Amino acid sequence: MSDFYIGLMSGTSVDGIDAGLVDFSPEKPELIAFEYQPFSAEIKEKIQRLSSDQPLFLKEYGALDCQLGHLFADSVNQLLNKATLSASEITAIGSHGQTLYHAPDSLLPFSLQIGDPNIIVEKTGITTVADFRRRDIAAHGQGAPLTPTFHQAMFQQPDRNICVVNIGGIANITALSNKKTIAFDTGTGNTLMDYWCQKHLKQNYDKNGHWANSGAIIPELLKAFKDADYFKLPPPKSTGKEYFSANWLEKHLGINTNYKVEDVQATLCQLTADTIIEAVREYAKDTEELLICGGGAHNKHLFSLLEKQGYQVNSTEKYGIHPDHVEAMAFAWLARQTMNNLSGNLIEVTGANSPVILGGIYPKIN
Repeated sequence: MSDFYIGLMSGTSVDGIDAGLVDFSPEKPELIAFEYQPFSAEIKEKIQRLSSDQPLFLKEYGALDCQLGHLFADSVNQLLNKATLSASEITAIGSHGQTLYHAPDSLLPFSLQIGDPNIIVEKTGITTVADFRRRDIAAHGQGAPLTPTFHQAMFQQPDRNICVVNIGGIANITALSNKKTIAFDTGTGNTLMDYWCQKHLKQNYDKNGHWANSGAIIPELLKAFKDADYFKLPPPKSTGKEYFSANWLEKHLGINTNYKVEDVQATLCQLTADTIIEAVREYAKDTEELLICGGGAHNKHLFSLLEKQGYQVNSTEKYGIHPDHVEAMAFAWLARQTMNNLSGNLIEVTGANSPVILGGIYPKIN
């Protein structure tokens, strides 16, 4: 019999909702259908405003939580229509939600995702698992990254040392070998490049990295970027747009108006590539192959920068999963872990005291 789960993912790039329908009954899970729903400019602006350090109004917060719940549910229903399946055939939805703030190292650690799961259950009729990160944080972990358990299940090879590199708004690595799995956020991924592109080109992102490729690296600026305290921390560690923010970038640029904007973009792209490679070399020395997923897999210039470092570099498609589908599938997998009373975190990755069952279950009425 089929074993269907749906994963919902909206990441730090704030581009839209990924919805993946996965069948876990085969020996290797299969993606049955995928749906991408881009956010409107209005929704993006609301998310970015509430994610900033500006004053937060509870009325806005509550309304956006509700609005995103409806959008997540709509994505599920569109996915079911595409797959010609009914809600009754799906065991559960795993909804990551939209991160507003991630602060695992604060005095009172927390991670905040919104997209009301109560609305998802009511509009879809499918049991929903949500709020995955806070249980790991309660167990004194980072609450991130959580996808390494899925990377381990899908990509580990008995005779090859692979490092999965997920490049979303933030970049993270998962080193898979015969030794213990090592995974952590390496630093900024696309988030600063996207911000700079939006500011100067009025475009959401630098398509194929063409703009970055047109510029020249600014050595002193790259050095200043890489002097950030985060890069000096040992894992386990995680980060977000709270650290690598527009303010962080603008403070580094200061009042210097002599930099060409395309040179800043080239330097930001090099920063992402360098910090990924430096993390691999320091903590995953045996790596033979980099498997790239996330939006950064489409940045041809960034891809070429990684290829120049002596590793074989491929997208996750080499092992049967499109780079855009990995995270949605991962949260379907995490929902399945939760529904089967199995842990979803790796303590060597997040630093938690113990393995824990992640998320809260919002059941449908049978």
